[in-house]
Amino acid sequence: MWQAFCTSLKASVDLFLPPACLLCGQRLQGSTMEPDFCDACMAGVTPLGPAHCCLCAQPFADATSSHLCGTCLKLPRSFTRVHAACRYRGSIKDAVHRLKHRNQLALAKPLGLILGKTVSNSGPGDPIDYIVPVPLHPHRLRQRGYNQALEIARPLSRQLGLPIEARLLQRSRKTPPQQGLPADQRSRNLRNAFSLAGQVTGARILLVDDIMTTGETVRECCRTLLQGGAEEIQVAVVGRA
Repeated sequence: MWQAFCTSLKASVDLFLPPACLLCGQRLQGSTMEPDFCDACMAGVTPLGPAHCCLCAQPFADATSSHLCGTCLKLPRSFTRVHAACRYRGSIKDAVHRLKHRNQLALAKPLGLILGKTVSNSGPGDPIDYIVPVPLHPHRLRQRGYNQALEIARPLSRQLGLPIEARLLQRSRKTPPQQGLPADQRSRNLRNAFSLAGQVTGARILLVDDIMTTGETVRECCRTLLQGGAEEIQVAVVGRA
């Protein structure tokens, strides 16, 4: 009876407040449409494609297959794979920007669902124990009011059936934003910026963030987790630059 009531209530809400695309506002042709983007906005989502680094998922401009990029050939491996849902451009770039800088928290759900589909379709791998979102420094968290990585991780957690350990990894040192910094400064900027607030010995972790550019942020997070005893870390990001 309760399920029938909820279905009826949702139908009534959809009648008077029809669902609309969260990006452009266009009315959606179905109340159960996921991930709450219209066809035109979904057409602006650029898949990662086959030509990318097989470890960090960096896209290749002039290649037709996957192989290790120059960075992954030089640096020690801190994660076993990166699940990147899309290229960081078009609709995805717009959605992530609105989520981070315009307080449009409703966009976290569709972004999380898109990422969850990517992780689910990546094939069988070693089981994951829990999800860890990349943390914000407390000062930045107070300014923004929420951690976009955690908000994206919530629907991902429900979709994959995995718990979230939101306070396990902490950003203990305040650092300038990575955006705009040269590659060599990005690494120095994040050195020893993260710490652990719990035990990770033997854990298999899915580290979640919104975007990945040079990869310095996730590498530093992984370094901290590995030093704490984590057995394996996979990374999941919505957009890959």
